[in-house]
Amino acid sequence: MLGITQGVTEFAPVSSSGHLIIVPWLFGWTILQNSELNKTFDVALHVGTLIGALVYFRHDVARYLAAWIRSIRRRSIASADERLAWALVVGTIPGALAGALFESVIEDKLGQPWLIAVMLIVFGVILVVVDSAAPIRRRMADLSVRDGLVMGVAQAVALQPGVSRSGVTITAGRALGLDRESAARFSFLLALPIIAGAGILKGIDVAGSGLPAGMAWPFVWGMVASAVSGFLVIAFLLAYLRRHSFVVFLVYRVAVAILVFAVIAAGVRPASGL
Repeated sequence: MLGITQGVTEFAPVSSSGHLIIVPWLFGWTILQNSELNKTFDVALHVGTLIGALVYFRHDVARYLAAWIRSIRRRSIASADERLAWALVVGTIPGALAGALFESVIEDKLGQPWLIAVMLIVFGVILVVVDSAAPIRRRMADLSVRDGLVMGVAQAVALQPGVSRSGVTITAGRALGLDRESAARFSFLLALPIIAGAGILKGIDVAGSGLPAGMAWPFVWGMVASAVSGFLVIAFLLAYLRRHSFVVFLVYRVAVAILVFAVIAAGVRPASGL
């Protein structure tokens, strides 16, 4: 269930990290009380989604990786593909730095359900307002390296659960004048290096310490579920955004936030988590 939750919400602008906290909190699942194991499982689910995304974007990844290597060898940027490749590289830096510098603060202070609910509403409203106001005047091929940096800075903001990495980077892309599909596609590609980096670091830790007894298969099935659902959601979203706005996602975010506040107000679950 958590694998499907991750796969569905990683690329939809509704915050996967927020959902991976809220879902166990709502149902009172205490299976992952070990905070370090919880974080490792979270990263494993993200790696599953990464696998699904790499399968979907395999041609794009090969294309931009080859363009980036050509640009390095030539020591210049001579094509739109090379410019986009550098935009992706530069856009990865802010999120990587923020994650490395503030990982402990994010894990210890920013995962409270009430705060996630607030972020769901605030950044959902921002997404719809920007999308409604920003003109559509550019396609993905028009992005510059500086635009990639702007979207990368936006991606760093999404380390706060509830913001939504895809949501805030799509918001930045729309503010830059990208059409919805282009903003979403670049946002999805921009996520791949960050997810891969986190997966490699956690993989090294797991290789050294191993998993607790009985946890191997839950990790495997969680990753499989997140990979398959992530692939399907990417295909759906890119088609959906050619013809529709983000209003449905705002409605969903507000509904989830109201549910969280109602559960807290009723005393069913504590505001600070399990």
